[in-house]
Amino acid sequence: MRINKRIVFAIVAVTVVIIGAAVLLWPRAPAGYTGKMESITIGTPLNESSTLIYIAAEQHFFAGNGLNVIIRDYDFGALALNSMLIGEVDIALATEFPLVIKALRKEKVHTIGSIGKFEFVYLIGRKDRGIEKISDLKGKRIATARQTIAEFHLGRYLNLHGISLEEITLIDLQKSEQLTDALVTGNTDAIVTQHPYVAAAEERLGANGVVWPVQSGQAMFSPIICRDEWITHHPELVTRLLKSLAQAEVYVVNHPVEAEAILQKRLNLKSSYVKTVRLRDQFSLSLDQSLIVAMEDEARWMIKNNLTGEKTIPDFTKYIYLDGLKAVRPEAVNIIH
Repeated sequence: MRINKRIVFAIVAVTVVIIGAAVLLWPRAPAGYTGKMESITIGTPLNESSTLIYIAAEQHFFAGNGLNVIIRDYDFGALALNSMLIGEVDIALATEFPLVIKALRKEKVHTIGSIGKFEFVYLIGRKDRGIEKISDLKGKRIATARQTIAEFHLGRYLNLHGISLEEITLIDLQKSEQLTDALVTGNTDAIVTQHPYVAAAEERLGANGVVWPVQSGQAMFSPIICRDEWITHHPELVTRLLKSLAQAEVYVVNHPVEAEAILQKRLNLKSSYVKTVRLRDQFSLSLDQSLIVAMEDEARWMIKNNLTGEKTIPDFTKYIYLDGLKAVRPEAVNIIH
């Protein structure tokens, strides 16, 4: 049987392309790295606070530092943190509020660094339920995810406007889509949720919706949280992870348009919203004293509202692991002991 040389050539060419693509996409360390690739599973919330992690994965910064990172999505960072504590993921990205809760419960966890400061929590209400101004929230049914930073910001926002938590009915829904559906179907009068779900709720309610930012100018942090035991056994992985995220931070500064495209694709966001993210949020690796101040404020709020059995504020410096970030970016460490 005669073999058609053109067919053979085509097969060879296609094979070369496939192999080349596989080589480019396969996680790999740089030529100077001689150790084996190490796998880490990170639980991340499906919002813009995960940007540096998305970029480090997309641009192969993790792979370049010898890490094969598996990203597992969660609606909220608090859920990712709970999964970490039962061993479903190695590391969790959350906000400082669930870290405060774990510290009050004396869980053996540390943050190795925060990867940004963010403002994307909003309250959306239904006008047909008599919600036109903030004071109209008194006596209403408001849904949010309990034990997340959304609950704290709702409580503080109401307090700033002369309303206590006891004057509303607080409904706990742990899925972002559940929150949106509950509002649209009228099962609740208002919700407190995050972007990108805020835009979806606005669109579905149309002229019947009213929206207020509830963070009142207080940015939330995005600490990377690990179990103490994991840090003890993997100090080098902590350093390599932070180095990858530091590279992602530089990428955001030098390639803002490309960074926006990565975030937009990863979360299926509208381009108009993504452009506001870069102007409003801070994508920077740090361990700053302002993180401690925020955690103390949130612990004080929990104690005041009887949301914990503890009566004293923990020493949150005992929940900060400094060595990793000091090795990678010492100027980003500003924690007072």
